[in-house]
Amino acid sequence: MSGTANAFRSAYDLAFQVSPIILTGGIASGLLGSALPIIGLVGQLASFAQGALTNGLSSQDFFAKYVPIPGSNIISNAVATYPFANQKVAANAIIEQPLNVSLRMIAPVKDNGGYLTKLALFTALRTSLQQHNVSGGTYAIATPAYIYTNCLMTGMTDITGGDTEQQQIEWQLDFVKPLISKQSAAQAFSALMGKLAGGQQINNPSSWSGAGAAAGTQAPGALSLVAGAQNLAAGVNSFLSAPI
Repeated sequence: MSGTANAFRSAYDLAFQVSPIILTGGIASGLLGSALPIIGLVGQLASFAQGALTNGLSSQDFFAKYVPIPGSNIISNAVATYPFANQKVAANAIIEQPLNVSLRMIAPVKDNGGYLTKLALFTALRTSLQQHNVSGGTYAIATPAYIYTNCLMTGMTDITGGDTEQQQIEWQLDFVKPLISKQSAAQAFSALMGKLAGGQQINNPSSWSGAGAAAGTQAPGALSLVAGAQNLAAGVNSFLSAPI
């Protein structure tokens, strides 16, 4: 029983403390699955794979250890502040907000040779992360309570305290999960335009946004409103451009 418990603990450490950050897209686009664990940026990917298969390694064998920072959220909503007709309307006025998650990266020097390689390792890590960010890469962040996907990095900050003689060994990595991804936005746009162009009836108004959806209108009616708005805009432009 003890061996099974140790195996589960090792698997937990490897998943949530050794390499909970996965780079997706960006600089990982050419790799299998378009994904790269963050330890691959410091040359320890082979050790991670060996540890995952044999459970023979602990988090102390790796370059850094990652711990979730209190304050990360898994639900974030805002409520509109204008007057509501009733409580049901107020409950439907919830506005979803982006999610934020932060990890503390603890990377102390563990031997004398580490002082010589620290600058090179951190420079390579910073360069790779920055290149990943500017090339449109995203991140998957695994925490014990929730797995964040399609995240963007917003910062990496030194938070080393004064209780250690080493400098710059604790870093805060901040990520934000936007409300939508490019894929879901494209799918929603295609579905909406397809229904509008085809003049289809709205069978599920709750899946459409806007006042017309709430009233249960039909797509032809929406097309009529769009056409009317276009005609009105054309009339205004003609009026403004006419000579006085």
